[in-house]
Amino acid sequence: MLEEIELFEHQLDEVKRQIKKRLKHISWGDLEDKDKFQRLRPGRKQFIDTVRMVAYRTETAMAGLLKSATVDTAAARQLLLDLFTTEADILPDKDKKILLIRIHGASRPAANRSLDKLLTSLNESEVTYPGTDMRMCYELGVKKR
Repeated sequence: MLEEIELFEHQLDEVKRQIKKRLKHISWGDLEDKDKFQRLRPGRKQFIDTVRMVAYRTETAMAGLLKSATVDTAAARQLLLDLFTTEADILPDKDKKILLIRIHGASRPAANRSLDKLLTSLNESEVTYPGTDMRMCYELGVKKR
């Protein structure tokens, strides 16, 4: 048994030496074509980075509108994340030239109060939907089941 253990230890040492000889990184040129991912062209990457930066700044500005004595920045960002993923009804009214976005209410009344303040601020900005003459109006609706 002792001889077998010594044989295994010798094999283990050999494997460790082989592992140390291997390169830790593979250069781009050494990759096969099937393993190479497509790089973004510099202009496209810059465009995507710009869109991400604008989205982050917009989210930060909206979080600022949600902040209050009871809502800190982290909670405001979480409210926005919930808002961005919640369902909404889009109701166009061509006669009044209004595009009503009725957002389904949150599960907590405190969250609804904070979101209502945000929606009021968005309504005051009187944004027109691109390509139309319809003004976007937001309201917090009650989720119907």
